[in-house]
Formats: sequence, C-alpha cells, structure tokens
Amino acid sequence: MVTESGRGWQGMGWDWTDHEEVRGRLERGADPEEWSGGRPLHRAAVFGSPAVVGELARRVADVDALENGVTALWEAVVSRKPENARALVAAGADPWRPSLGGWSPGRLSLAGPTPGLFAVPDGVRLSDAERAAGEEAARLVAALGTFHYDGTGLACVAGIDAAEAVRRLEATPADEEFGDEVMEDPYAYDMEETQWLIGVTTVPGGCVVTQPWGYAPQMPGVLRRLSAGTVCYGLYANPKSGNQGSIARDGVVEGWDLHPGGGPDEGDTAEQVLASYLYRLKAVAYTCAQAGVRPDDARAVVGPADRWVELPPRDYWDR
Repeated sequence: MVTESGRGWQGMGWDWTDHEEVRGRLERGADPEEWSGGRPLHRAAVFGSPAVVGELARRVADVDALENGVTALWEAVVSRKPENARALVAAGADPWRPSLGGWSPGRLSLAGPTPGLFAVPDGVRLSDAERAAGEEAARLVAALGTFHYDGTGLACVAGIDAAEAVRRLEATPADEEFGDEVMEDPYAYDMEETQWLIGVTTVPGGCVVTQPWGYAPQMPGVLRRLSAGTVCYGLYANPKSGNQGSIARDGVVEGWDLHPGGGPDEGDTAEQVLASYLYRLKAVAYTCAQAGVRPDDARAVVGPADRWVELPPRDYWDR
C-alpha cells in the first residue's frame, strides 16, 4: 500500500539495483518524484543500476530536477557511476548544465577517470591547470594505494622538510626501534606511552607528520607551529565519526571540522569542487593535495617514518 509518508518506498535502503523490485513498486503507485525527503532518481544515480535509473528517468517530470542544488546526472558523475550517467543522458539529462562552482557534470568528467563519457561540444575543454590537477590526482591516488588508515592523524606541510618540522615542533629524537615496534601493534601500548610519539618524513613538495594510532598531528597547536610561512592540512580519520580535516596558514587555523574525501558542496569554489571530485573517498590523498605534497608511496603515512620524535607535552588545543 502506498502511504503519504512512505510514497511507496517503505523499506528501500541503500540498494537500488533491483529493477524488478523498483518497477513493481512504481506500477503499484510508488512516487517517482519523492523518497524519504529526497528524489528516487538521485538515490538510484548513486546506489542503483542503469536499468533502475532508466526506469525512474522515464517516469519523472524533469530528469534534470535538483536535489541539494544538483541533478541526478551530477550525482552519477561525482559518484563514479558512468553507466548510470549514460542511462540518464539517454533519458534526456543535460551533461553541460552548469552546477556547483560553475562546473557542469560533463566538464567535470573530463578531469576524472572517464573523460570520454560524453560527446564534448566544440569549445568545451579543461584549462592547463585543471588538466594538471587531474593528472596529479590520478598519480597520487595510485601511488598511495589502498591501506587501512582509521585512527590515523596526519599533517601535510608544504615547503619544509622533516628536519625543519622537528625544529618547529621543538620535538626530541625518540628511540627508532621503539617507534618501529609501536607501528607493528600500536594498540598494544598504553596511550601515555605513545601520545606524544610522531613520525616525520620528507616527501616531494614538503613533509608529512603521522601518528597512525592517534590525532596528535592534527591538534591545532601542532598545525599552527608547522604552518609558519606556509600551508598545512591536517587529517584525523576518526573511527567513530569519520574523516575530520583542518587547514592552517602562516600560524593561523583557518578551517576546522572539514570533510576531506567528501563530495562537493553548495557554495564551494570551482577549485574546491574539482578537488572534492578528484579525491572523493580518498581522504589521505586529498590531505596531501591540499598542502601540495607529492609522496611517491604510502610510507610517510603508514611508516616507517624518516625519524620518530617526541612532542614536548603541552596544551595543543588552543586554536
């Protein structure tokens, strides 16, 4: 039975891939325009199959209707669902309609892994800087690879090496063997033993400060000291609440509780939209890119670090 509150979609969660299920609901009166306060087509663009996307697209009044400022096609492109994007275009969606930050879904796709997704009109192209950003994103994501990073704290700093980072933090050398042993099983140690222990590694473009078991590198006092005369982007991959980002410039924390690896948001600049697209669900790579550091592999994040040092105990939480 179709109810006003459920609109015929009661029980539908994240999986919108079953064409027969969705078509059956629609034939029994499910509303193609509304699901749980949003639009079914937008949900299917991200979590559905091309068949479901096509079914819904044929039944909506406007295939380019907006939810949170974007079309279903935008969602399919940003979510790396090229077959869903093609199904939407076949149903009449416009790849070249401007959206967040002035980007259209079609032009945004030119910078990502599927540049041939749509037929490109004359005159539509990426700038040299945008093309370079896309190429570096592909390189950086591949170089870092896939690894477990829940619970990791990072600070990526432009233009300084590990020695300068240690100097700015007034850190003291730690026992290298102890640091490597902690890396083997950090949770075998009491927090008091490891809370001030951090790894510091020089990488192309700057350096990376890491603590694969805690948030120390992202504490405001650490970011402020590291960012003197430069830019520093911090990440804490909080196992409870997700990735938390922050940015500091020249000793001032300018942004806090950011969402590295998240999708583009309304109000983002063109540069922010591009970065969010290129590094979607790649929080560590996003963190590196925001500081302009270019590691060749994941060692600076997961160890072994160039050097293990101890932060001087102090209050680092004053922003």
